[in-house]
Amino acid sequence: MSSESGVDVAAVQEYHDGDLEKALEESEVVDGVQTAEDGNAVEELLLAEAALAEDPELAEALVEAAEADGELQAELQELPEEQLELEEEVLAELGVEEVQEAVVVDDDEDEDNEGVQDHLMDAVEGTLRLKRLLSQDDEAPEEALNGKKRRTKKDSATPAADEARIQQLLTRWGLLQDKVTRHVLETLTPDELKLLDDSYIPDKFNQMRGPGELIICQIAALKERVGPGGGSADAVLSFRHKWKMNVDEEAMLRRMTHKELRYVMQEFNGDTSLEDFLPQASASVADESITEGTLPDEPGVHVISRFNRLELIDPLADAAVFGDANLSFALKLAKHREALGHVGRVIATTFETLECLRERYQEIDSTIKTLEDLCSEVYHGVDCTRIAVDSRFHDMEGSLGAVYYNFPHAGAVSGFFDGHPCVNWRHENLMRLFFRALRSFMKPGGLVKVASSKGAVGVRWFYITESAQENEFIHIETMPFREWHLHRYGRSYGDKRDVHRRPGQGEGYNVQRAEADMVYTFKYAPSGESLPPQSIRMPPKFGVLKSCPDGPFRSLLGEARERHATALYKRFVTECSGTHVG
Repeated sequence: MSSESGVDVAAVQEYHDGDLEKALEESEVVDGVQTAEDGNAVEELLLAEAALAEDPELAEALVEAAEADGELQAELQELPEEQLELEEEVLAELGVEEVQEAVVVDDDEDEDNEGVQDHLMDAVEGTLRLKRLLSQDDEAPEEALNGKKRRTKKDSATPAADEARIQQLLTRWGLLQDKVTRHVLETLTPDELKLLDDSYIPDKFNQMRGPGELIICQIAALKERVGPGGGSADAVLSFRHKWKMNVDEEAMLRRMTHKELRYVMQEFNGDTSLEDFLPQASASVADESITEGTLPDEPGVHVISRFNRLELIDPLADAAVFGDANLSFALKLAKHREALGHVGRVIATTFETLECLRERYQEIDSTIKTLEDLCSEVYHGVDCTRIAVDSRFHDMEGSLGAVYYNFPHAGAVSGFFDGHPCVNWRHENLMRLFFRALRSFMKPGGLVKVASSKGAVGVRWFYITESAQENEFIHIETMPFREWHLHRYGRSYGDKRDVHRRPGQGEGYNVQRAEADMVYTFKYAPSGESLPPQSIRMPPKFGVLKSCPDGPFRSLLGEARERHATALYKRFVTECSGTHVG
């Protein structure tokens, strides 16, 4: 009998049977030797006992030797404990124990914290935790980790969601096998899960969005409903929302002078009613030697709105611009500050490298030259969520009086819309980690302005306001982008499209209207207390990407689907390491 490969199965069987018989014979020989050895040992033992019976003195000597040996063993057992206690006392006096523990921790952290200084760890902890989460996926192939060492120690990103509640929702919706929907529910906080009441059911037959994306939209709609709104909101409306004031109190605020309104916005803490606090505001004296003290008797809401629109910022503090691809906004800001006589620097940054910028923008070298002539500094390859790791920002703690980030975006992923759950986590985490990173570098009272569309589905407006609030940045106003003094700059897409076209050359952003563009303005007001670790939205696991039924995976099967999931996961790991992609 032969197999399909031509091997004689009978011969193989006979060969194995022969080996088995030979092994059994060898086993019998070994057993015989062992038996003979055991017999010899018994004979020797009997002879020794007979010798002891004939010689009592020898037996007594052996007993005394055994007792002495027992005492010696007891002393040897006690000695290590005493010696260990002594060593611990000496090491404690010398501080060696703490040093050794610190060395062990540092060796483990060096791989994680990328050498960030201890006092800046809070500014980058969320970013490092996000990178660790991606490196802990057991399903991801080594290639997808982009050379990173797979971590075996598991971290948690957000508070654990109620698994029973998730199982109940998936069962009721008939989506137990939908990994993307399960991923969305697992990334929600318990409070967000409660927002999905029993009456909500995602449309499984929606042609535009899958169930997971519909759930994200539902959560966003519920949060936006209770927020200050993504549209225009002046200083009074923002202040009213912060302190949950009624219509009558809002009317009182709108009647205040600039001096009174400025005092109320800075000193009011909610301990007393606004009506009782008003005499104190009226008795205050404005400091007209500074910009904020000018025009004390003019209508307050109008003066404050003009301040924000005319960009009357701290003339002595540095101002940083993040994500300015072609540096046109930084150039406009530098010229504006020079015209006002400001002495603070403008720190212009791009996420892309200089080589990448030269491929996309022919004018980039002349723009950089003009910025440097205006005493500005230009940095390339800057990730605004990881400035604590960037050596160029060392010794800048507490120096920034103004920060600008226009139309933030985590980068387009081919085949996915920005709101898809496989990529939307990047946009939300961008804002959360951006504001947390700024805390260590902002001056108290410094301003942060983020321009974005109120209808954006990537970086939603409530991602901006919620992330700012979590990090003690107070929302003071939302103004239309076109009313901003600095709005006329050369906008760009910030990706490969800029090589051939620009938004200002008859091209516009998809699903975006100029009247929907807003500038969200915040003031840094640190309480001095330590904040909890920054919450982040968990990234999808490799298995979730591979099982995604839509987007670029819609028509992919087998190895093609595996390769695309690997490439996409590798991109996520690269982006979380601060490297520009796309």
